[in-house]
Amino acid sequence: MVALLQILAVACGSDGASDVPAKDTPTPLASTVTFESGDGESFSLAVEIADAPEERSRGLMGRESLPDRAGMLFVWPEDTSAGFWMKDTLIPLSIAFIDAAGKIIDIQDMQPLDETLRYGPGPYRYAVEANLGWFAENRIAVGDAVSLPESVATPGG
Repeated sequence: MVALLQILAVACGSDGASDVPAKDTPTPLASTVTFESGDGESFSLAVEIADAPEERSRGLMGRESLPDRAGMLFVWPEDTSAGFWMKDTLIPLSIAFIDAAGKIIDIQDMQPLDETLRYGPGPYRYAVEANLGWFAENRIAVGDAVSLPESVATPGG
């Protein structure tokens, strides 16, 4: 069972590797993700990009805070169903699971240090973590559109 959890679980990231040490210094916010709410208003997050397995595994582990309007964008080269957990993650977060077409398919809230596995309702290509409640505060919901950085968006899904 432990081996299965290590394969499936993520410490606020993906790809297993649950014992990856926390990052000492935050990666600079490298890009912007823009969400368009159902009422047509746009909201942006400055994001760190986690597109390599070790970055997705580490996620936001060990961080004591996350600036307002900041987050982490997790990117996979193809659709995934990897789970997320909050092992060694000290910040309460909300996560949006996003399909290859740039639509939100689910939003979930996650509490610090919770090792419960969280999954999207189906395959997804991207996930964005932000401070707990950010999506709700900005009226971002399932079905809303997301504009991803050109450097990570996959044309045509």
